[in-house]
Amino acid sequence: MRAVGTVHRDFTISKIDPRLYGSFVEHLGRAVYTGIYEPDHPTADENGMRQDVIDLVRELDVPIVRYPGGNFVSAYNWEDGIGPREERPVRLDLAWHTSESNQVGIHEFADWAKAANTEMMLAVNLGSRGLDEARAFLEYVNHPGGSYWSDLRRKNGREEPWGVKMWCLGNEMDGPWQIGQKTADEYGRIAFETAKAMRAFDKSIELVVCGSSSPKMPTYPAWEATVLDYTYDSVDFISLHMYFDNHEGDTASYLAQNARLDDYIATIAGVITVTKAKKRSKKDVYISFDEWNVWYHSREADRKVLEGNDGWPHAPALLEDIYNFEDVLQVGCILNTFIRRADVVKVGCLAQLVNVIAPIMTVPGGPAWRQTTYYPYLFASRYGRGTSYQLALDCPGYATDFAANVPYLDVSAVESDEDGALTLFIVNRHQSDAIMLDVALEGFGDRRVIMDKVIAGHGLRTVNGPADQTVAPADGTGLDVVSGRLKGEIAPLSYRMIRLGQ
Repeated sequence: MRAVGTVHRDFTISKIDPRLYGSFVEHLGRAVYTGIYEPDHPTADENGMRQDVIDLVRELDVPIVRYPGGNFVSAYNWEDGIGPREERPVRLDLAWHTSESNQVGIHEFADWAKAANTEMMLAVNLGSRGLDEARAFLEYVNHPGGSYWSDLRRKNGREEPWGVKMWCLGNEMDGPWQIGQKTADEYGRIAFETAKAMRAFDKSIELVVCGSSSPKMPTYPAWEATVLDYTYDSVDFISLHMYFDNHEGDTASYLAQNARLDDYIATIAGVITVTKAKKRSKKDVYISFDEWNVWYHSREADRKVLEGNDGWPHAPALLEDIYNFEDVLQVGCILNTFIRRADVVKVGCLAQLVNVIAPIMTVPGGPAWRQTTYYPYLFASRYGRGTSYQLALDCPGYATDFAANVPYLDVSAVESDEDGALTLFIVNRHQSDAIMLDVALEGFGDRRVIMDKVIAGHGLRTVNGPADQTVAPADGTGLDVVSGRLKGEIAPLSYRMIRLGQ
C-alpha cells in the first residue's frame, strides 16, 4: 500500500496562532485540588502549587489556559475566591454536585499561570449572573487602580493588574445541563450587551461568544447563526466544543471521527462567512475550539457523584479517563485537523490539563505522570507552530457510516518560524498494513531528517500509569529524504512526527 503526495512552499493554509495548543483548568474533580494545588505535597511551592505539575505543563509549552470553567462558571461567584482564605465561603457546585472550598481563586490561579509560563483565558458567568458581575470581574483583573474593584485587588495583595486579554462570555449556554441555559436569542442579547460593556472598559480585549456545545445539539447550526447575528461586530471568536468516544470498540470508526470534526468546522466557518456578508462587516471572526478531547472511559464511574448519590464531596475523582494507545492516534488526528484548518481555528483548548480528562495525572501526595495522549499534544505544541501547508496526498481509504472515504494516512505539515524545519505529523489508521509514504518536497531546498519520533507497536488498550509509562515515543528509523522526496514506511496503527531541517 502506497501514499504519494506533494507539499509545496507556495501552497500555504495559514499562519498558526500559538494559542491553538492551549488547555483548560476547571474547578471540577481533582483538576485544581490535588491537581495543580496541593499545599502539603512534597513539591509544593510557596503558593501551595505542585511544582512537579508545573514542570510538566512547562514541558508542554501551553500558551493559554481557560479558567475557571466550563460548566462550573455558570453558577460561580468570582468574589468567593478573593480575600483571606480563612474567610472564603464553601459553596455547593450544582454543575458537578460537589462542594467548592474556594481556596483557589483568581489570585492563586494567576500565580500558578505565571509559574507555568502560560497566559490566562478567563470566563465570566452568564448563567446565574450577568453583565454587572462580568464588568466588575474585568475591572478587578485589569484596571491599574483608583476604582472600587481595582483597589480591592490591591488590598488583596496584587498591586499591578494582570492584563488578561482573552475573555469567554459564558459557557455552553445552549446546553440543558447548564445552570441558566438560554435560547439563542436570550443568549445573543446578553452576550452582546456584556461585550459592549466590557469593550467600553477596554477595546483591545478579545471576546469569545458561545457557539454550540456539540454538533449533536438540535439547535446546531442555527444557534451560531442567531448568536452571531447579535454579536458579530462585538466579538472576536465563537467557541465550539466536541468530545470523542469509542463505546462500541470500533477502531476504524473511532479513528475516522475527525471527519466529523472537519465537517463541524467547515459548517461554522460557513456561518461566519454568511454573517459577515449579511452585516457587510469588515472584521473577521474566528473559531475558538476551547473544549476538545477523548472522553468516555470514566463516565460509568462518575455516575455516583454526578447523580448526587455521594453527597457533596470536595474534589472527588471525576472524569479521570485513563487513556490508551488507541487514544494517542485519535488525539493525533484531531490535532492534524486543527492544523489543516488553522485558517479559521485560531484557539484550541485541550479539555482538560490535569486529572480531569487530562494528559497529566497526579497521585495525591505522590508523583505526577504522563498519560499516553501527553505525547501527540507535546509534539504539536512544540513543533506545530509556524505556517500550515496544504499536503496533497493520494492514499487508499475506507468508508464508515458517516464518511465515504477516510484516508488511512492522516497527515499535516508545518514549517517552523523558529528554526525553519518542516514537520510532518502522521497517523496510520490501518490496523494491519504498513504504508509506503512518498512525498515530494517542492520549493523547500535540500532537506534532511533532524528528528524522527514514533509511537507504535502497542496494544490498542495499553495504558500508562504512575509506575509504568510504556506508551511513549521512540526514535524512528527508515524515513529519509531522497532526491527531494521524503520516503519510507509508516507502521500500521502508528503516530509519527518527523522534522526536516536544512
